[in-house]
Amino acid sequence: MKFSGAVLLCLVGISNAFNLATNKRISSSSATFSTVQTEASANASEKGSTKDPLLIRAARGEKVDRTPVWMMRQAGRHIKEYRDLCKKYPTFRQRSEIPEVAVEVSLQPWRNYQTDGCILFSDILTPLPGVGLEFTIDEKVGPVMDPIRSYDDLKKMHKIDPYDAAPFVAETLKILREEVGPETAVLGFVGCPYTLATYIVEGKTSKEYLEIKKMAFNEPDLLHSILKNLAESIGDYALYQIENGAQLIQIFDSWAGHLSPRDYDEFAAPYQKNILKKIKDAHPEIPTVTYIKHSGALIERMAATGVDVVSLDWTVDMAEGRERIRKSREANGLAGAGGVQGNLDPGILYANHDIIKERTEEILKKAGPTGHVMNLGHGIEATTPEENAKFFIETVRNFRHES
Repeated sequence: MKFSGAVLLCLVGISNAFNLATNKRISSSSATFSTVQTEASANASEKGSTKDPLLIRAARGEKVDRTPVWMMRQAGRHIKEYRDLCKKYPTFRQRSEIPEVAVEVSLQPWRNYQTDGCILFSDILTPLPGVGLEFTIDEKVGPVMDPIRSYDDLKKMHKIDPYDAAPFVAETLKILREEVGPETAVLGFVGCPYTLATYIVEGKTSKEYLEIKKMAFNEPDLLHSILKNLAESIGDYALYQIENGAQLIQIFDSWAGHLSPRDYDEFAAPYQKNILKKIKDAHPEIPTVTYIKHSGALIERMAATGVDVVSLDWTVDMAEGRERIRKSREANGLAGAGGVQGNLDPGILYANHDIIKERTEEILKKAGPTGHVMNLGHGIEATTPEENAKFFIETVRNFRHES
């Protein structure tokens, strides 16, 4: 899933053997899915079960019996099953764009840890070919593309048709809804225009983002044109995910944390709002979550977009973050205190179980019993011990707030 800084995608020249995989389950799927169904049935009997999954009700601010939990990047490299799968499907886009493989990868953390959310295994760059922006992958440096740095370059961009550009996403989401059962939320996500534009303008991943900042300061109208194009298509791509089974949409503007507050207000927030408005106009019942890495200085601005849930990174105290969100929503005329997600430091999962439990429960207590989805403050690290990830999830699932 993203989501992260380094985005790995590549589906150029998949062989006929890989294409054949789209017509049948990978070898372990039948056993996997039978196990999943058994566990989903067990989940359905959990106290407080209602029509909507626990995570969705919590994201809406409804009263719930316990705090739901999932982990950003939960599907992926830290799981041995995934690493084994990579030997058969060596590129990210094979793993994310062959539906049966993407389903298996998406289900692995849910099956292993019993997370309350099952997130689509995909990436924020997935829709870019659908807007006319092709790219290749260098396995060491990540995505590489011809950068857009002029109005002539901009002519390559066009509006997305998600059904044509990413049919595998629809198929994957539909299967996930069938497999996880009614108590688990199927989560979709998109990258926000500014973060996508960093790849488009830089032409690759970056640490300093100097090319996009030069464009912002010297040719702001050109950057706004790129961002507007992206906002329209990404909004449609989010709706496409909802229409095919996603029950919540998380928007990632990961690299907007590199912007000053003034530049965030100009180049990031308006386009986040465009996507959120498109979602809410069509599907007001769908909760939305926003995440920005290193966003401590931007929390009030994030809340002011009207998003339902602000996902905090680990650099922010949970109690202070909740209060800042509440005050911002009140100041901007938004109803309710707003929800929060996060925010355990992923590094804590390398500690012993006593520390994991202590730090996790500290966050749960500070967040309170309502409007909180427990998560990490960023994606789980690739070398995280699986037993520690499992213990973190179990700690949250076993925790109950005092009446």
